[in-house]
Amino acid sequence: MQLDLIMVLIIAAATAIISFILGWMINSKIGKNNVVNAKEKATKIIEDAEKEAKHLKREKLLEVKDEWLKKKQEFDTEVNNKKQKLQNHEKQLESREENLEKKYDLVTQKEKANKEVEKVILQQKEEVEKKNHELSRLIVEQNVRLEKTAGLTSEEAKKMLMENMINKAKTDAAQMIKEVRDQAKLDAKKEAQRITIQAIQRTAVDHSVESTVSVVQIQNDEMKGRIIGREGRNIRAFEAATGVDVIVDDTPEAVILSAFDQFRREVARISLERLIADGRIHPARIEEVVAKVQEELDEEIQKEGENTLIQLGLHGIHIELVKHIGKMKYRSSYGQNLLQHSIEVAYLTGIMAAELGFDTTIAKKAGLMHDIGKTIDKDVEGPHALLGYELTKKYNEHPIVVNAVGSHHEDIEMEHPISALVQAADAISGARPGARREPLESYVKRLENLENLAKSFEGVAKTYAIQAGREIRVVVEPDKIDDVVADRLSYEIAQKIQEEMEYPGQIKVMVIREVRKIQYAK
Repeated sequence: MQLDLIMVLIIAAATAIISFILGWMINSKIGKNNVVNAKEKATKIIEDAEKEAKHLKREKLLEVKDEWLKKKQEFDTEVNNKKQKLQNHEKQLESREENLEKKYDLVTQKEKANKEVEKVILQQKEEVEKKNHELSRLIVEQNVRLEKTAGLTSEEAKKMLMENMINKAKTDAAQMIKEVRDQAKLDAKKEAQRITIQAIQRTAVDHSVESTVSVVQIQNDEMKGRIIGREGRNIRAFEAATGVDVIVDDTPEAVILSAFDQFRREVARISLERLIADGRIHPARIEEVVAKVQEELDEEIQKEGENTLIQLGLHGIHIELVKHIGKMKYRSSYGQNLLQHSIEVAYLTGIMAAELGFDTTIAKKAGLMHDIGKTIDKDVEGPHALLGYELTKKYNEHPIVVNAVGSHHEDIEMEHPISALVQAADAISGARPGARREPLESYVKRLENLENLAKSFEGVAKTYAIQAGREIRVVVEPDKIDDVVADRLSYEIAQKIQEEMEYPGQIKVMVIREVRKIQYAK
């Protein structure tokens, strides 16, 4: 249709052109020859247009034919693929049908076999029932004869026999349990004493002495004036840079540095000695020397931590924990150097763990880091055990080590026997005579004050300070104190201890309420 339309349009256009030419020639009074020539040209144009139209028609027909053949080929390919899939499905269905037939035959055979087995079982069941009836009859006859002979019914005889057997079993079991418990207690006590004594003997260390002051020797008293500076500017700059009090008094050839923080005091001591040796003492120089000494001591802290790990044969500890271990060198508690105390606890825990068959490496780590919370800045609040727990947990330390650090003062529940070993080693190291600077008289007086403070509450019968004053056990009168009041009493005692006493670490308050009911048989 399109080709015919194009052809018509071409012919119409050619006709219009011819008509226009003819009219123009007529109007222009051109001669007959021109008209003939025009007609010939028009005829030629029409013939060329018809040829062009036929040519276009032939091309379009060829394009349509090619497109048709292409579509037909795609359709045939798709049909063949679907036929192939249908044939595959048919094969699968035939295979499944064959399998189902085989299974059906197999099931049929099993049903036949089951029916035969059921028949056999029914026959056997009937025989068993007959035998059971016969056996029951014989038992009844036998029981009747026994009852006549013994003068007891079967229920009475059964009850008597069971009572005798139960009483005998209870007696034997109670005796055996008592013997096992007594032997276990005896063996456990001996073994615990042996392990503890052996651990203490193998880790004996020198006693520590705490001091809150350091003395710096000077060549002459004239140096005191230079340390103080004009209108005291040098001494103020030094105290501001170090955080240490500088005491310049009548002590000959000596200046006293006072601070509770041993690290600051050590920085101040080294800085002052260098300033005195250098001779240049002024605020700018003071700040420069103090900053340099602090950097050097920070490096020394890390080296001290690494040396401690080498000494104990430990490895694989995070670098930040190593720094905190090194800081222990500049911490103390009641005169006992924290690093030496921690090393001693590590050795004690490792020895006891080896005796009990536990991992000595984990035990040493737990003992070494049990007080690592004391190295955290003092502006962070909380018990040092829980601070150490969070610190070791933060740097992915072993879970047993983390639990031992957090539970050695029972702030959290112990999850492994190594935690108990750390607690015992800590008590051994801290409580042995001479380990801490506290004199014996003040130590005894502190324990007495602790017991008297707890005894001052109404309803308290007895008090016992144990574990070197780290725990107070309060026995109350059960008729005056019930369970609810006992819980409140433990809180009130702990609060009063915090308000009125000074002590290292923390004190566990345990209130014991025991009810005993006694009657007399007359």
